[in-house]
Amino acid sequence: MKRLTLLVLGLALLAAAGCGDTQEQTAVAAAEPAPLIDRELFFGDPEISASQLSPDGKWMSFIKPYNGARNIWIKAADEPFDTARPVTADERPVPGYFWSRDSRYVLYVQDKDGDENFHVWAVDPAGEVGPDDVPAARNLTPVDGVRTRIYSVPKNAPDVILVGMNDRDPSFHDIYKVDIATGERVLVKQNDEGVGYWIFDLEGELRLAYRQLPDGGIELLRVDMEGLEQILTCTYEEDISPIGFHKDRLHFYLSTNKGERDLGELMIMDVESGEITLVEKDPENEVDFGNAVFHPDTDELIATTYVGDRVRVYPQTDEAKKMWANLKKALPEGEIGVNSMSRDMGRMLVSVSSDVDPGSVYLFDAASGKAELQYRSRPELPTGDLAHMKPVSFEARDGMKIHGYLTLPKGLGESNLPVVMYIHGGPWARDYWGYEPYAQFLANRGYAVMQVNYRSSTGYGKNYTNAGNREWGTGSMQHDVTDAVKWLIAEGIADPTRVGIFGGSYGGYATLAGVTFTPDLYACGVPYVGPSNLITLIESFPEYWKPFLEGSWYKRVGNPEVEADRADLIARSPLFSCDQIKAPLLVVHGANDPRVKQHESDQIVVALRQKEKAVEYVVAPDEGHGFRAPENRKALAVAMERFLAKHLDGRVQEDVLPETQKRLDEITVDVSTVEVSKPDEG
Repeated sequence: MKRLTLLVLGLALLAAAGCGDTQEQTAVAAAEPAPLIDRELFFGDPEISASQLSPDGKWMSFIKPYNGARNIWIKAADEPFDTARPVTADERPVPGYFWSRDSRYVLYVQDKDGDENFHVWAVDPAGEVGPDDVPAARNLTPVDGVRTRIYSVPKNAPDVILVGMNDRDPSFHDIYKVDIATGERVLVKQNDEGVGYWIFDLEGELRLAYRQLPDGGIELLRVDMEGLEQILTCTYEEDISPIGFHKDRLHFYLSTNKGERDLGELMIMDVESGEITLVEKDPENEVDFGNAVFHPDTDELIATTYVGDRVRVYPQTDEAKKMWANLKKALPEGEIGVNSMSRDMGRMLVSVSSDVDPGSVYLFDAASGKAELQYRSRPELPTGDLAHMKPVSFEARDGMKIHGYLTLPKGLGESNLPVVMYIHGGPWARDYWGYEPYAQFLANRGYAVMQVNYRSSTGYGKNYTNAGNREWGTGSMQHDVTDAVKWLIAEGIADPTRVGIFGGSYGGYATLAGVTFTPDLYACGVPYVGPSNLITLIESFPEYWKPFLEGSWYKRVGNPEVEADRADLIARSPLFSCDQIKAPLLVVHGANDPRVKQHESDQIVVALRQKEKAVEYVVAPDEGHGFRAPENRKALAVAMERFLAKHLDGRVQEDVLPETQKRLDEITVDVSTVEVSKPDEG
């Protein structure tokens, strides 16, 4: 459960550029391919990103490269960026951070080479500078091999945080109170009840628990002196998503599609009785409830959002309506995102972005209604040469309406194009409209890029999500991807001989399933951290995932301990049918991936090699479930564009920086040397 005080908020499309051009000039420009954009601009680190205001509004922090990796910097909110100084010097990119409520500390999370055993670190920006020219950071959860969860940052105790650690039992997290200043850790509650997630109120009091039921459903429980008492349940085909406590501490916000509802709705629950009351549902009756925004000081609900083709925003108070109107008036057109705000909402860091612009960040002053530009996310990226992403839908073979996004290469027309099917992971997730680096990179190389929110994707109601249950690989989830290709061909967009498929995690599995079970459809594939064998995938999940396996995963995918399920999982695993594969593959993995072990890629590479089928292999030894380090991202981009150009005849940037080529050489594996690693190896 995450109490969200900030989130991306939606507005209108960017205004059309070039309104002064003549029709002839516009036609000529449209017929000219966009110039090749240096891959460094897509996959190198942005100069500045992830800015936040301290709760008191006095300081601005942000992420910027330092010591060879993305680190946290700080400056006075009103000072120029050249006065900023680094406060961390990690050798691995910092994936996320936040301020303590009293604005004294910056807290961040970090793992080791992608193993996802995140620890929580604290740094005092005013502390004494050490040998790396930064203040000393302290590990608040210094237990090797343990994954930490941040549960609560209490309003009434800004000097502590409440965390979960699976140090005693790797499957479940006990609760600890941690003193930020000293690192002293005190056990609050030992998790002997098999609780998957603990929920605290605004004052840091443990109030609710979230637990998987044996039949795959979920129960919400009240925590009191007598123990745990069930107050709300749903089946595995339904959802209860905790949001946060009401400011009266007697009621709790949640979203649910329980019962006859299809779309998730925002509800408020009486914590004592368990009675739930509707607060709001999608005014357009299209999608699930999106998110709630609360005032950072009063905790009043001030806005709700929904995501259909685009984000829609609904201010809930007069103050919020005025603020939203002032933001739209002060900022250029685009998608508005409130990234951070001071406790009194007097200052906000606000981003403006679009499908062809990764965004600019402004400091908005609520009193004056003025916004001042702070930085552009990627100022050297020529946004005028990028391609527009448009929402699309089509009818699948069984009549279901399937949603997605299509990005056509700029200046190459709209017919007979090479296509890359770019499949999202999850699978219980979805693609969104906006700037997407891989979509833009591939479109710039001349490919139409199709992103499909196949059934099982979230956001479109429980019927849409549940239509994908037990439909992996040879079922309707994969059929939706296949039908998207056929729709592109029928529309004249796709050259049927030049269709590739690429995706990460579940998208990597869908890539392997596509080239295996529809071998004549694809000319090549790039499975990225993708499972090839559903049996070994499930049996090698991290311990802290296993409580959820017995519930929703086994119901939605299959249980390898059940004979009939095991046979079905084998039938849906590309590894066991890889003799059907015709398309060449570029297989990509991170050696420390805890979710989809490298074993999954090793298996398919060895099997294809033994069958003398075309396969290339890239493995980064310092990555996990996806590449975070810029040198690895850029090296992968080189490998991908060369591979796709070879098999789909797209464009390729010939020049490569020596250091990028060196890294690619280091992570490219000679497939003749690959041996199948054990499933439990990282």
